[in-house]
Amino acid sequence: MEGLFDIAQPSGPTRGGSLSDSDRASAPLAVRMRPRTLEELVGQSSLKAAGSPLHQVVEGGQSLSLLLWGPPGTGKTTIASIVSKSTDRRFVEVSAVSAGVKEVRAAIDAARAELVATGKETVLFVDEVHRFSKAQQDALLPGVENRWVTLVAATTENPFFSVISPLLSRSLLLRLESLTDDDIRGVLMRALEDERGLGGSVTISDEALDHLVRLAGGDARRSLTYLEAAAGAVSTSSTTDDSEITLEAAERAVDQAAVRYDRQGDQHYDVVSAFIKSVRGSDADAALHYLARMIEAGEDPRFIARRLMILASEDIGLADSTALQTAVAAAQTVQLIGMPEAQLTLAHATIALAVAPKSNAVTNSIFAARADVAAGKIGNVPPHLRDAHYEGAKKIGHGETYKYAHDEPFGIATQQYAPDAVADAEYYQPTTHGAEAGVKERWEKIRDIVRGS
Repeated sequence: MEGLFDIAQPSGPTRGGSLSDSDRASAPLAVRMRPRTLEELVGQSSLKAAGSPLHQVVEGGQSLSLLLWGPPGTGKTTIASIVSKSTDRRFVEVSAVSAGVKEVRAAIDAARAELVATGKETVLFVDEVHRFSKAQQDALLPGVENRWVTLVAATTENPFFSVISPLLSRSLLLRLESLTDDDIRGVLMRALEDERGLGGSVTISDEALDHLVRLAGGDARRSLTYLEAAAGAVSTSSTTDDSEITLEAAERAVDQAAVRYDRQGDQHYDVVSAFIKSVRGSDADAALHYLARMIEAGEDPRFIARRLMILASEDIGLADSTALQTAVAAAQTVQLIGMPEAQLTLAHATIALAVAPKSNAVTNSIFAARADVAAGKIGNVPPHLRDAHYEGAKKIGHGETYKYAHDEPFGIATQQYAPDAVADAEYYQPTTHGAEAGVKERWEKIRDIVRGS
C-alpha cells in the first residue's frame, strides 16, 4: 500500500479505481455503460431536478460532501463518477473493504497538498462506508470539515445506524430509490444499442427482456451483467448475422428459469392470493413455495411484508398478539437491509405466522360494528360519558353519574358505554384458539360486570 495515495502518481489506482476503466473495450458492460452526466442517470428524478443539492454539486461545482444511501445498483457509484468528471476535480477512490485508517489519512493529506500546490480540489469516493470502523470514519472528519476533500460516501445500510453522527452532520444525505421495471428496461435497451455497449450486435425478444428485468430486481448493474452473459452466449453459439437473445438463451446464460409471474397481471394476484391463503391455512411449506416464487420473480419485498402485517391482524389477531409484532419487525427489517438478505426475514415471518394459532374474531368484530353504523344504528353518546371539562357542562348533566373505573372493584365499572341503539351488541366474539382462549374467558367476565349481568 506504500505510495498508493501519492499525488505524484496520477496513473495509480486512486485516480478513479474501478471508475477509471470505463472506456476500455474489455471492461464489463456495466462499467462501459455507466452514465457520464446527470441526464443519463436512470431514475432518481428528485435528485436530478434543477436546483437540487446534487445538481448544485455537479453543475454548480459546490464543495458539498454527499452521503448516498440506497439499494445496490441504483447509481451511487455512478453519481460519484459524475461529480468527479463534471467538475474536473481530482478523483480518489477508497474501498472500505480494503483501506485502513492509514490509507484514509494518506488520501486526505494528499488532497490537502494538491489543493495548496495547485488549487485543484479532490473528490474522495468511499464505497461501502458502513464497513468503516468508528476510527476510520473519524479519520475522514478533518478532510470533510475543512473541505480539503469533497467526500462522496456510498452505503446500502441505514446511515443513522452505520455512520457516526459527526460525519453524518457534515454531509448531505441523499437517499436513492430502487429502480422501476421501466427504468431497468431502459438501461438494457440503451446498452443493446449504444456503441459503448453492444452496439446493435444482438437483439432481444420481449420474453427474454422481461426475464432479465425481473431477475434484476431494480439493480441496474445486475441487469447489465445478465445481459452481457446472455449476449456472450448468443454470439458464441450463433452461426448467422442475426443474433437474438431468446428466453431460452437468457435462461441458460443466467442459469435461472423464467418465473411465470407478471407483477401487474393475473399471475401476480393469483400467487399473492395463494401465499396469503396458505399462511391462513397454516401450511408453512406451501406458503414458503409461493414466497419463493415472488422473490424469484423480483416482487417488491415491502409489498410482501405489508401483506403479512395485514394477515397478522386479519387472520391471527388475539390468538397470538406477537404475530403482529413479528410482521411489523419483518417490515422494518426489510426496509433497513433490503434484498437479498431480507428474504431470510420474510421467510422467518411467513413461517411464524403460518404456524401461529388462527382467529378472525378481530376482523369479524370491526366489520360487524361498521355494518351497524352503516345501517344507522348510531344513537347519542350517553350523558355520563360526554365531555364535562368545559364550564357549564355539569349543569346539563354531562359526566354527572360517570364512574371512574380505577375506583371500582377489579378496575371495572358497571355502567353503560355504548349508545342505546347498540347497548346489547356483542361484536367481539373471541375464539378458543391459542392465547385467545384466555382472552375469551376474561372478556366474558368483564362484559358481565360492565353490563351488570
